[in-house]
Amino acid sequence: MIKIDNVSMKFNLEIEKDFSMKQAFVDLFTKKKKKNDDFWALKNVSFTIAKGEVVGLIGSNGAGKSTLLKVVSGVMKPTSGKVTVQGGISPMIELGAGFDGNLTARENIYLNGAILGYSKKFLDEKFEEIVEFSELRDFLDVPVKNFSSGMTAKLAFSIATIVNPEILIVDEILSVGDIKFQEKSKNKMMEMIKGGTTVLYVSHSLQSIKDLCTKVVWLEHGKVIKIGDTEQICDAYYKEQMK
Repeated sequence: MIKIDNVSMKFNLEIEKDFSMKQAFVDLFTKKKKKNDDFWALKNVSFTIAKGEVVGLIGSNGAGKSTLLKVVSGVMKPTSGKVTVQGGISPMIELGAGFDGNLTARENIYLNGAILGYSKKFLDEKFEEIVEFSELRDFLDVPVKNFSSGMTAKLAFSIATIVNPEILIVDEILSVGDIKFQEKSKNKMMEMIKGGTTVLYVSHSLQSIKDLCTKVVWLEHGKVIKIGDTEQICDAYYKEQMK
């Protein structure tokens, strides 16, 4: 269902300060040595995810996990390599990024739902279900800019999971909200998985990875270190981190 073939992703980290008048003036009197600011977030990453598999991505901060999710989701185009996806994708990356802070929660349900491809009729039918799951009924007519980060994430999660997609791309969402909502989120994920949804899941919680995933990919510095059994890879990663 997902084939990641020799994918690499390069960024240029140079801060674009050369375009300011102040910097241009400084450069007249200083010799600035050109340096290579290229950063390879991913380097020749390859693996496949079969239909119905739940694959976890683990690795240190900056390992390339979130970048890979964005490449698979189509948010970013890889510098080289190819990603082949068979099936519709529902990406849950940076929850709440599609919200307008000046609009109310009620209005953002329709705005964010439209961004995710839901029709107004569908959102009308699912509105009560979204509100009930989010636990934000008392705040429906409050501008989202006044929400806490946890409230925003709860609303975004409730909208994003109102359908059972063929492929779910998930970045650290099971830590949103309070403990009660985290358990609800986990149960919702389990329902999707049992329903045959293919999942690519990033988390720093090894226990969460062990609970949900059938296979694990360990990334470091943009490269695949190991791929395989969830328990074995997670234990090897933990031991490496504890050195």
